[in-house]
Amino acid sequence: MGRKTPGLNTSSMSDISFLLLAFFLLVSNINTDQGIARRLPPPLPPNQEKPPEIKKRNIFVVKINSHDQLLFNGEYGDVRDLKERAKEFLGNPNNDPEMPEKLTQEIPLLGSMQISKGVISLQNDRGTSYDMYIAVQNELTAAVDEMRNELSQEKFGRKYADLTEPQADAIDQAIPIAISEAEPTKIGERK
Repeated sequence: MGRKTPGLNTSSMSDISFLLLAFFLLVSNINTDQGIARRLPPPLPPNQEKPPEIKKRNIFVVKINSHDQLLFNGEYGDVRDLKERAKEFLGNPNNDPEMPEKLTQEIPLLGSMQISKGVISLQNDRGTSYDMYIAVQNELTAAVDEMRNELSQEKFGRKYADLTEPQADAIDQAIPIAISEAEPTKIGERK
């Protein structure tokens, strides 16, 4: 009769592996993809077949070509100037007849406000780099954020991020995010 080989007690090994798994799950960062926060426009009413026409003066066209060059309303520009140009366009501080129209609206907590009808139309080429696309998006978002912060300071004496929900909703109504993105196409390039 042969000798029996002793077996290994593995019950504590499963406990250790469970503890290690729990430890790594607790201390590890799991990166999640994040997108660009945008509120989509409401759907058209059932009796309306196409969106309403927008006057040319109410559109600020930003184009990015495949060489990552920017065009602001047909003029070449730099991404560092985009935020100020967008703020000037959306705010139309001097009521310039070439800039967007304003609509007077009564907003709770703010009273009667002049709201811009301006829309920023962002168009990019299929060859536009992702970095340039994100840089442009960041500048446009920063323009709206700064305008909201300025109005928040003026009306409530606090930053936009520190407002209560009703106050933030009022600021959102006064300065809406009006960015339209077109499908990527082939945009003219400067040599």
